[in-house]
Amino acid sequence: MRKLIGCTLLTALVAAAGAYGYWTTQRDVGHYLSDLRVNLAINDGADNQRGNLLGIEPDLSPRDFQSLALVHLKLAAYLNAARDAGLLNDKTIVVLPEHIGTWLMFKGEKNELYQAANLNEAMRWLALSNPLDFAGAWLRADGESRVNDAHLRMKADSMAADYQTLFGGLAKEFGVTMVAGSIALPAPRIEHGKLLPGSGPLYNSSIVFGRDGAPLGKPQRQLLPTYEEQSYIMPSPDHQLSVIDTPAGRLGILVGSDSWYPENYRSLNEQGAQLIAVPAFIVGKNTWENPWGGYKSVSTPSEISLRPGEVSEGAAWHRLTLISSLPTSSAEAGVTVFLRGKFWDKHSAGQGFISRNGQTSPDMPATGARLLNLWL
Repeated sequence: MRKLIGCTLLTALVAAAGAYGYWTTQRDVGHYLSDLRVNLAINDGADNQRGNLLGIEPDLSPRDFQSLALVHLKLAAYLNAARDAGLLNDKTIVVLPEHIGTWLMFKGEKNELYQAANLNEAMRWLALSNPLDFAGAWLRADGESRVNDAHLRMKADSMAADYQTLFGGLAKEFGVTMVAGSIALPAPRIEHGKLLPGSGPLYNSSIVFGRDGAPLGKPQRQLLPTYEEQSYIMPSPDHQLSVIDTPAGRLGILVGSDSWYPENYRSLNEQGAQLIAVPAFIVGKNTWENPWGGYKSVSTPSEISLRPGEVSEGAAWHRLTLISSLPTSSAEAGVTVFLRGKFWDKHSAGQGFISRNGQTSPDMPATGARLLNLWL
């Protein structure tokens, strides 16, 4: 009798394991109607044949990342609108927001993930749907938050390939230089023209793609990740900024709050940066209007008199972004763009702006996707 019960239990366990294994392989593609509308929020200057900085603030949701085809559909619609408005040319530099590539971790997942009530639940579905990959990534994880690290690390290979396919493909399709926001990958590198993840810590990095779709330069790692991300996203160990030659001029990239530090502008000055792109991302529905929380992760630079709570988050971004503010920054112009949309229970915030002659454009609050164009 015991033997029979044991065999029955073993059979049930094997069947349950088999059913779970089969369940993890199923990926039903749900129907999703994407909003392809975009507003031209800023169009500063005139076309002098010197090119332009075109910031795109996409309005995205988890469903947009269900497949590369869906996210391509939306981004291509924005670029088509820009082309129809006469904003694309051989010297156009398109700038996309921070972490737009990181959300590729949710590509090709089960419907339960996209239908989750909140981000934490979505992350649980991600691990449950990829148990072996998650377990392996957890064992290799670096940093304090092994779970958050593992969620990103387990899909690093496919994320890197998808990132280059998507954004390199868009750059080539529309004949523009593209600052492809950023993506969180373990020790990313460019090798023989391909973006590849390594085996080290996770870095939030921005990659630029040329008009031929190939990467330009090396990944620009964020020097100082936000306080909230520092448990799994590491600061760049070499604290290096690089400048890339583009058809519109020499371009530097400051990822997110790296744009708050005067020494970073001086580093770009030394390399002859003429233009600066700032891909950014803020979480929290009303964060832009709420009091600024300060630097948090590091001490306030001695040159900065702004104190936490003194102004709103939005006002702080305008004051701390020093593009073309002599003598700190000798760059001619720049653009700052934020990701827009809602990712489960996490709303994004931020209103992008352009910088020229030490001045930033005023806030122009609006919902939905936006284009910010600055003629050079």
